[in-house]
Amino acid sequence: MNNASQKLSFVEKAGYSAADSAANFVFMTMILFQTNFYTDVFGLTASAAAAILLWPRLWDAVADPIVGILADRTNTRWGKFRPWVLFTAAPWAVVMILAYTTPKNWSMGALIAYAAITNTLLMSIYSMNNMPYAALGGVMTGDLNERAKLNSFRFMAVNAAQFIVGAFTLPLVAKFAAGSDRQHGWQMTMSLWAGLCLVLFLITFATTKERIQPVHREKSSPKQDFVDLLKNNPWKVMFLMTLFHFAILSFRGGALYSYYHHYADRGAMFDLLQKLGLVADATTPKSGGLLETIGYLVHGDRANLANSNVADVFNSIINGLGTAVTIIVIFLSAPLAKKFGKKIVAVTGFSFSALCALAFYVLAPTNTLGMVVLTVVGSIVYAPTIPLIWAIYADVADYSEWHTGHRFTGMVFATIGFALKSGLALGSASFLWIMAALFHYDTKLPDAAPAVGGYRVCAGIVVGLLFAICTVLLACYPLSKRLTLQMADELAARRQKVAAQAQ
Repeated sequence: MNNASQKLSFVEKAGYSAADSAANFVFMTMILFQTNFYTDVFGLTASAAAAILLWPRLWDAVADPIVGILADRTNTRWGKFRPWVLFTAAPWAVVMILAYTTPKNWSMGALIAYAAITNTLLMSIYSMNNMPYAALGGVMTGDLNERAKLNSFRFMAVNAAQFIVGAFTLPLVAKFAAGSDRQHGWQMTMSLWAGLCLVLFLITFATTKERIQPVHREKSSPKQDFVDLLKNNPWKVMFLMTLFHFAILSFRGGALYSYYHHYADRGAMFDLLQKLGLVADATTPKSGGLLETIGYLVHGDRANLANSNVADVFNSIINGLGTAVTIIVIFLSAPLAKKFGKKIVAVTGFSFSALCALAFYVLAPTNTLGMVVLTVVGSIVYAPTIPLIWAIYADVADYSEWHTGHRFTGMVFATIGFALKSGLALGSASFLWIMAALFHYDTKLPDAAPAVGGYRVCAGIVVGLLFAICTVLLACYPLSKRLTLQMADELAARRQKVAAQAQ
């Protein structure tokens, strides 16, 4: 099958993107809010929350290679990877709701057990769905430009979901909470997101097709797959890079939530939101308009900011603005990669992301405009890297086939998934550990002076250093643009030869 026959239609690109959009209703809720959900809503201590965030995700990381082995050996009329997306869709939706439901009148021990079980189940189903989904993108086409376009579509959909989660989750929670019951607010909001996920997974299954088949079809053992993987130097670099990259995402999510809610000055937030027309005087009757309905209206005056929703609204505006900019700029990833190569674009994006993160440390609490500007600039420089990193993973799978003569896409993506989930687990837990050990963080006293200083250090210096580590690792990635093109051409020639012999 030549590359011309592997062009993907708009429907297939958009359909493939739907499942990752669905996954991000869980992923971004986990990144942005889960740490604070367990401490502020569910009612756990920092140490209990850290354990619950860590261990289920580490189990999930172990589950990924198991799923990869099973997916590589799945053979159905629908393909290897698509059936996994289909059969995990309904369980995903159910467990997603349970994981953000807080049982009433349970003891602390029972609550901890419930949170651990539901989070473990959610992470397990995430592995069973998202790992085969990621591998699916590597077998839909062998055309490098089509892969870049596919991942651009994918991450436009991802960022649309991230925009919805970041901008509307907290307002919807407040709306469903009806003033005080935030536990009910979270349950209803996640029920809404779960219904959307189910529909999106079904769309992906119905619109995609697996085209790339291994040149050699002889069976191999999981042990041999792993031995061959250890010969793959690009995989080694990307494994480490992924570990640090996803640690950044979960660490930064918890740190920035606290940064905006406890370090940033609420009066300065109030003034900025007032200029944007998002503040209503406490004496003004509620209008029932759209902004008020979704919670994007601060009711109250400057003298009563402690009891207002100003931090939630500002945090949501920041999340939504950053994601909206990302959606626009992500269009540039494919043409930039075609001109300069994926590696150069990724190294440049991560290096500037490190500088933007470090700049958060020097902002004064009252400089809310600076926070907005850094969010926009950070999104601009980071956006082109998002789809390219996942396209690089597909190149790593190609390298294994090119180098060893044996293709094991599922194993490549499963082990990358192990690094991804381990990074998420360590990032969330490390934020709580650092805050508790170095800044005396107490979930009941989040505004204490040492803790506030910790939010600033974590959101700025620590995140910046993690981005710098990723930049160094990407600089060490050995597949250049020239070698990637050579590899793709040689693999295409091998497949055409095998196809001709089979006729």
